[in-house]
Amino acid sequence: MTTGSETVLQQENEAANSATSGKTGASGEAAITIHNPRDGSLVGSVPEASPEEVDQAVAAARAAQPGWAALAPAARGELLHAAAAALSDNAERLALMNARETGRPEAEALEGVKAGAATLRQYAELAPVHRGLSLRGSRMAADYTVAEPRGVAVLLTPWNDPVAVAAGLLGAALVTGNAVVHKPSERCPHLGAILGEVLAAVLPPDVLITLNGGPQVGSALTSHPGVDVFAHVGSSATGTRIAQAAALTGAHVIRENGGNDPLLVDAGVDPVWAAEQAAIGAFANSGQICTSVERIYVHRDVADAFCNALAEEARKRNTGQFAPLVDTRLRDEVHAQVAQALAAGAKAAEGGALPEGPGARYPATVLLGCTEDMTVMTEETFGPVAPVSVVDSFDEGLQRAAAGRYGLAATVLTADMAHAQHAVAALPVGTVKINAVFGGAPGGSAQPRKDSGHGFGYGPELLDEFTQVKVVHVGLPGGVTR
Repeated sequence: MTTGSETVLQQENEAANSATSGKTGASGEAAITIHNPRDGSLVGSVPEASPEEVDQAVAAARAAQPGWAALAPAARGELLHAAAAALSDNAERLALMNARETGRPEAEALEGVKAGAATLRQYAELAPVHRGLSLRGSRMAADYTVAEPRGVAVLLTPWNDPVAVAAGLLGAALVTGNAVVHKPSERCPHLGAILGEVLAAVLPPDVLITLNGGPQVGSALTSHPGVDVFAHVGSSATGTRIAQAAALTGAHVIRENGGNDPLLVDAGVDPVWAAEQAAIGAFANSGQICTSVERIYVHRDVADAFCNALAEEARKRNTGQFAPLVDTRLRDEVHAQVAQALAAGAKAAEGGALPEGPGARYPATVLLGCTEDMTVMTEETFGPVAPVSVVDSFDEGLQRAAAGRYGLAATVLTADMAHAQHAVAALPVGTVKINAVFGGAPGGSAQPRKDSGHGFGYGPELLDEFTQVKVVHVGLPGGVTR
């Protein structure tokens, strides 16, 4: 006998598996099996696309792309509005599957779907006003530019906010006239299949094709000569491999990759407020956000009060229903960094131990006395860990915050505007946030640096990434003088 909710979940599994038929790779021999990270229960299995299906998907997208590009931008925008409406209509269905596959609380997952729909609407409005440039030569001549789609776009998207992130890339790629082959993360394949089904239903055939699979499918796509542009959000190691493969095929690459984002807490700030900011930055979505706070440098003048308050923030989360990590593999990687730091002399003010029981839970953890030779301070952890190092001056903290191989984002909490301006100038990152760990204006964009990626992500500038510019020179024919 099944309850009403169990029947709904069974229907979702059947729908997800059905959505993987045809061009979503049902005939592949391998399959991806997903377990719920909250309790270890089986969610289901999704077939992986075969190499032949990868070839078929790229060929189908290439055949569909000229007709899609021939539509006026406003017409593509109208269809993107329809896609946003379809996403909203299926918001609860998508949020439920997100919660089951990744462990994200359903309410948060629902907000991610709503954000994705809003992003699609934003790109639908931006498409008709995506402007070129003009330059006047002689009185009877002019130059102007035309933005043309690159062609076939392959989008490789992550699991940590799977609908919102995918919608940003899908919206920009589609509305500029590219046909898309989308590979969602293998950690949320059921969700990826449903998302592809929902969006493709309101678009022309083969303009959007979803392929599920792991690294082998990703490699087949990124080495495919029929692809014109890759957009990737994920680890730096994968991003580097994509860039290397694209160097051989000539494809354009946009990538937002790993980060080791610092938080610098200056003297003179309220340490309790600073700890609240640090906790939001380090523990939101269980630390599974690209721009999570990954390392903290706090001025000695406020260090004791800040560390006590931060440990209390972690305890609050650990006594509630703190969400799990996406799977036990990631939990093991996070704990290995914590264990290495503890063995090297760090102290756990809160958390730091593997919990018992099924699932992939990991506690909000505050590590004190961290040094630059600890992996938790130099590499991306991607878990709910807040490693803290005390500094004797703002300049010392800024110098240490600016070091490292990543360049995604950084946050500075300070009441000194001279310090804020100094930080903006000195930090080699794509985004500097002053007095707020998250936020930003709607439509904002950034360029990650160093190992954190390349190219603009999101915002109007992403339309430029998915297009290439043609320059047109117009003059008078021979013999015409007026």
